[in-house]
Amino acid sequence: MANIKSAKKRVLVNAKKAARNKSIKSGVKTSVKKVEAAIAAGDKAAAVSALNAFKAEMGRATSKGVYKKNTNSRKVGRMSKKVDAMA
Repeated sequence: MANIKSAKKRVLVNAKKAARNKSIKSGVKTSVKKVEAAIAAGDKAAAVSALNAFKAEMGRATSKGVYKKNTNSRKVGRMSKKVDAMA
């Protein structure tokens, strides 16, 4: 354990940030599962609405700094491709 006051603070702050990032990533993973479930069920309308929710979730995660911009683009692009392939 850290002895210096600033190091103790860093430990606390990093734990708080890690918990926030974990929560946001969990939300993104949940929205991915919803899109993939709609694709598996063959429901185009549900897949499109789930995709829009996923895009919003990813956008929020990216703006908070959890994901980088290119990671966001890659994940959204791949998911959009899967939904488009349903037609």
